[in-house]
Amino acid sequence: MDVLKILSRGAKKTASSQPFEFKPAPKPQNPQLYHDKALKRKRIEEEDDQFGREHEEVENLSLDFFAPRESKESRPALQPTVVQDSPKEKSKPEPSLLDDEEVRQVLRSHRLKFTLLSNHEDQKAKITKSKKKKKETSKVKAKDTKKVLFPQPLVSFTQLRTTWRLSPRLEENLSNQGYRIPTEVQLGSLPLLIQPEKAVSPKAAAELGIEPKDGIHFLAVAPTGSGKTLAFLIPAINDVLRRRAESTKDRLLETIVVVPTRELAEQIANEGRKLTKNTGVKIVLMRKGMKIPADGQAKDDDGDNTSGSESEDDGSDASDLDGNDEEKKEPLTKADILITTPLLLGNFLKSRTLPTVRSLILDEGDVLLEQRFLEQTLQIWSACVNPSLRLRCFSATMGAHVEELISTQLSTRNASGCTPPLARLVVGLKDTAVPSINHKLVYCASEQGKLFALRQVLHPQSSSATVPHINLPILVFTQTIERATALYSELKFDFPVEAGGPSRIAALHSSLSDSARSEVVRRFRSGEIWALITTDILMRGLDFRGVSGVVNYDVPTSAAAYVHRVGRTGRAGEQGIACTFYTNDDVAYLKSIANVISQSEKQAGKSGNEGVPKWLLDSLPNISKEDKKKLKQRGVESRRGNTTKITTKSAWERRKENNKREAIASSKKRKLQGPNHDTQEDNDENNEWDGLDD
Repeated sequence: MDVLKILSRGAKKTASSQPFEFKPAPKPQNPQLYHDKALKRKRIEEEDDQFGREHEEVENLSLDFFAPRESKESRPALQPTVVQDSPKEKSKPEPSLLDDEEVRQVLRSHRLKFTLLSNHEDQKAKITKSKKKKKETSKVKAKDTKKVLFPQPLVSFTQLRTTWRLSPRLEENLSNQGYRIPTEVQLGSLPLLIQPEKAVSPKAAAELGIEPKDGIHFLAVAPTGSGKTLAFLIPAINDVLRRRAESTKDRLLETIVVVPTRELAEQIANEGRKLTKNTGVKIVLMRKGMKIPADGQAKDDDGDNTSGSESEDDGSDASDLDGNDEEKKEPLTKADILITTPLLLGNFLKSRTLPTVRSLILDEGDVLLEQRFLEQTLQIWSACVNPSLRLRCFSATMGAHVEELISTQLSTRNASGCTPPLARLVVGLKDTAVPSINHKLVYCASEQGKLFALRQVLHPQSSSATVPHINLPILVFTQTIERATALYSELKFDFPVEAGGPSRIAALHSSLSDSARSEVVRRFRSGEIWALITTDILMRGLDFRGVSGVVNYDVPTSAAAYVHRVGRTGRAGEQGIACTFYTNDDVAYLKSIANVISQSEKQAGKSGNEGVPKWLLDSLPNISKEDKKKLKQRGVESRRGNTTKITTKSAWERRKENNKREAIASSKKRKLQGPNHDTQEDNDENNEWDGLDD
């Protein structure tokens, strides 16, 4: 018997073992979206080239188990990526910062624009006789009060330790996670949030009339998948480590991160725990019934607030958490950074305050400051009574009304004292999709046409020129929970049994339990699910690196919703496809989405209007503000209820089934009533009234 054959038999893979295996695209080495090298100086290019060569040398090292052993002298030594505090390094001079011209060129090459927003009170125009003059005066004054800022950028992550004095353990965790080149939002925001007094030169601070030493309020508008989570987690963790090194106090709640959905909260908590390894910083994800250190006591009345909708689930299914015995038995949870949804923390606070919180982070801040979450968000903001509280707001879309609301709240909060400056960072063109996404509008005429087009996407061998080829896995967005469930029922048997059958497709919406939703997200991340049908609950913040494309089965309710939906693909520089199906009912609402696609293609430098032809863009009708508001609140009205079902059966077949179902129901009803009832009805019909007798 050949021993080699026996040992190698289990290691061989047959051709039919995994016939439907797919591999996601490899992660690009440079995750930056915009990088105009023509505007960069020579010194900055040399630093990037040297950093890229070091990164390639580390990645090219591979293990060969059958190679001959090398001696210790000939073996190449791996250079540690963590900068140690040795006596030699302490004697080295501190790296010099970029001069003003180099700073402007770096910010311009990465399409970063910093604006110093003035107080809301300064933007109010004086009352004039004419309304037209009043509007013109307010516009001019608002422009005059916004000053441009040019802070120091972050060229590479190695500068965090050498130049910006980041914690060595935090820098080590970043290196172990493979972070090498910062994205645009990280390049611009990290120096300003870690050491604002160093990022802004004293000369510029004096000209602008600000004092960044005590910190700043910060707004960031950056495309989806550009690394916003890391941009606010690194400064938050570093602030905790810095304050803990200065004082020996116990663990205090210093940072609160508010997000709209529980899936996004779990993702941020997982990323934060990777960065806080061996640092002693505790990141806690708030759960139902959890108690945190706070001053004051809650009211006894049951103020059950059920604000929220399907588009943005805020993570709480229970009623009021205060005034019951279960909360009293819960132990006190101490944390440095708390990640929560608005309703969970709002239900706990009631009349409590959080005096130790120094940083309030609003991730997806535009939706948190809209009507559905505004009350809970302002309640949390008011509960943070620390005078040194700093606000940090991040999102991919940010309306002017949100910026005005933030400016008003800051002015009201600091009416008596000196208001810290409010800086805004815009990456690229505001409210547009990332340039790595290819957009496609597909006309399907009817609901049956949309279902047929989606089956062409799932089965590429039957695709046509109108439907783009999208590799699995994909995300499919619908308007309502009912439509997501119906679409799942139609497609769950489309994958063959050899490929996994119904286990390769799933539906996720807010009607599912917490454990079921977490399990679906876990299976989709691991590659067990190839097609995930969902509602707008997954359109914000979630990072699915392997998603090849997004299919908008139902047209998004707004331009911002389209940007966030398609942002689930094409993340961190990867290529993605966004396909939107539309019917005759959607033509009236397609103008805003077509404009976003057109602006995104111009931002990416594409020509020819690949996503939206010019003739289609010119022929689409304009929509009024009232119709936009109704669409944002309710969606397309014809798709609500049972008027339009997702099915392959024609209207005649469905009408025939309904008639048959009604006939059976009426027959059962007659049988239950008995034969005497039918005879009595016949007698009543035959005996007509002849009038009154004389």
